Amino acid sequence: MSELGVNRIVLIGRSGGDAELTYTAGGRPVANFSLAVNESFKSRDGEKKDHLEWFPCVCWNKLGEIAGQFVTKGKQVYVEGRLQTRKYDDREGNARKVVEVVVTQLRLLGGNGAGNGNENARRREAAGSERRTGNAPEQDNPADDIPF
Repeated sequence: MSELGVNRIVLIGRSGGDAELTYTAGGRPVANFSLAVNESFKSRDGEKKDHLEWFPCVCWNKLGEIAGQFVTKGKQVYVEGRLQTRKYDDREGNARKVVEVVVTQLRLLGGNGAGNGNENARRREAAGSERRTGNAPEQDNPADDIPF
């Protein structure tokens, strides 16, 4: 008997840099970016504390192309996907391990606080309102239910 497991993560944060779009040897687009998620809370002594967590994100296929074009530094982004552990060797030949978010849904949210509002609106219009592509199944987007 197999057990049912769930591997799903939903994040809203700001991109730490422009998404880097590359292509595999087979021609598959893949985009990588880091996502900063900030949490504010009060400590036991009532002092306001902030905790910043960084998540490496990877987008494949059409979603990778979209991320490569529209995910820029400081851009507020909604991502949904699964966590994946990947092993690799760094430039010095040392074995490394990284836990990353394999993104299945991507939505651009607010602006990045810089630039022209008309430019941001034009980018959103060009990309369309939905950011669901790649291998993700079509389903209702839970971001539509977020009250802010």
